Amino acid sequence: MSITSPGGHRELSRGLLMLMATATGLCVGGNYLNQPLIDEISRHFGVTVSTAASSVTVAQFGYAIGLVLFVPLGDMVDRRKLAAGLILLSAAGQLVAASSTTFPVMLIGTGAASVFSVAAQVLVPFASELASPGRRGAAVGTMMSGLLIGILVARAVSGGLSLVGGWKTAYWILGGLLIVIAALLWRSLPTVAVPESFSLTRVPASMIDAWRRLPKVRSRSVMSGLLFASVSACFATMTPLLAGPPHRLGPAMIGLVGLLGVVGALAAGPIGRLADRGLGTQVVALGTGLLLVGWGTLWFGSSSVLMFGIGFILTDCGLQAAHIINLSVVYAQEPALRSRLNSLYMTTYFIGGSVGSAVAVFLWPRFGWHGVVLAAVGFVVAAGLVLVAETARDRRRPSHRDHPQHDPY
Repeated sequence: MSITSPGGHRELSRGLLMLMATATGLCVGGNYLNQPLIDEISRHFGVTVSTAASSVTVAQFGYAIGLVLFVPLGDMVDRRKLAAGLILLSAAGQLVAASSTTFPVMLIGTGAASVFSVAAQVLVPFASELASPGRRGAAVGTMMSGLLIGILVARAVSGGLSLVGGWKTAYWILGGLLIVIAALLWRSLPTVAVPESFSLTRVPASMIDAWRRLPKVRSRSVMSGLLFASVSACFATMTPLLAGPPHRLGPAMIGLVGLLGVVGALAAGPIGRLADRGLGTQVVALGTGLLLVGWGTLWFGSSSVLMFGIGFILTDCGLQAAHIINLSVVYAQEPALRSRLNSLYMTTYFIGGSVGSAVAVFLWPRFGWHGVVLAAVGFVVAAGLVLVAETARDRRRPSHRDHPQHDPY
């Protein structure tokens, strides 16, 4: 049953946090179901592999649209209703894709599911709001663990399920699970009064104003976007690297290598607890350093799968360390705007990822793996310079805005 909360303190129970983290993983994981299934989708609909692969682009583009259109509404409407409604709409999209008889209909279902899967980005700031002040970093870390594990499991499970009942099996199962999770959230999430009335026309102006007024929102968003650009460069080129000589790994083995990312996902919770202890800036610096060490290790990945695996783990852990802390810092800048700040941050984050992928795809045929590594190192160094500049600015001009009350980061 939902709870109407007065203005007093609201405790986030462990059970509710795990339910929200699970919902986050299922929502976002659905955008990655199609990645291992491109060949099967191509054969089923009689389209080329490149045409079938456009479903991946549609999913990514749809998620970006949802970040801009729906996530900011969490500051102005009941997040319980918004999250449950978006999840139901995402479930409908997955079921449309599952029942499709033509490729265009499958694309429509995929696009709808991805647009509304941003329910995950409504739940993350909601968890931060519900958590007690000393537990907000840990709550964000747990939510991000659920999100990342959902992505990894979706990629692995969808391929396995296709062997049992065809490529549509994963879509049918996920659609059903999302309906169940929406009902559970509807019963379990509290109803929290929003601080301002709904006004769609005010959303863009308020987001632009927040970006202008809050320097840490800008610096932390850009920093994470640059770090994600470096890791996306790896994601964009790891398949041709590992499938080509001298490794010659098959799709299954490449998928298993990708599962090494679960290490970073599991580390997200402990990283959030470090933020609650006031070690945020040190953790971001450590994460940036881990990314540099990881890319130094990945340099040798062209000749050693072991070195690639070690470097992959280090870069993923470094990214998650910086990402969890930076997201928590952004939330702390102006709590009444959490959803809009989350939209600004995540949009910048995914723009960075798109840039990193595009740069890697451009460099791969011209300079090979080592060209990609050098570009990725450049992204990490740029992020480090942003952190240095922010620290110098804070020392010169400490202000309440840059260091909000009760902000442990």
